[in-house]
Amino acid sequence: MAEPIDPRADVGHVHLKVSDLDRALEFYRDALGFEVQQRDDQAAFLSAGGYHHHVALNTWESAGGSPPPPGTTGLYHVAFRYPDREALAKALKRVLEHGVRLSGASDHGVSEALYMRDPDDNGVELYRDRPREEWPQAGGKLAIYSRPVDLASLLAETDQ
Repeated sequence: MAEPIDPRADVGHVHLKVSDLDRALEFYRDALGFEVQQRDDQAAFLSAGGYHHHVALNTWESAGGSPPPPGTTGLYHVAFRYPDREALAKALKRVLEHGVRLSGASDHGVSEALYMRDPDDNGVELYRDRPREEWPQAGGKLAIYSRPVDLASLLAETDQ
């Protein structure tokens, strides 16, 4: 068996083809809160905390295009991890204030996750991991599950 990937490797950024750059920016910049680091007529690079980019958006091959039809392959979703429950709660409040509709919200035992679609129908997950020592186990193995997230309880974190 080949040696596994270095455990320090991580996902550096996602680069998405979009049909309308301004509309995509309204979602990623305004609703999610990413900051624009650079932009031109056909592309924008956004980040959290001043990094060069976590999200890139472009219309190079997709201006005016449509999402792939059901039954085709492609990106299922991109996931953005928040540092704690309070930060995830603030993100939930922000997306709801911007009129973004959730398509789901799941407690997976290891994490709490909020699901939505961007304007180009790409799946987007906002989540927070629980501390590793709280991850559910069964028979010495990880036991991930899906249960509803109590959104009212999550939103209450923004009042503290």
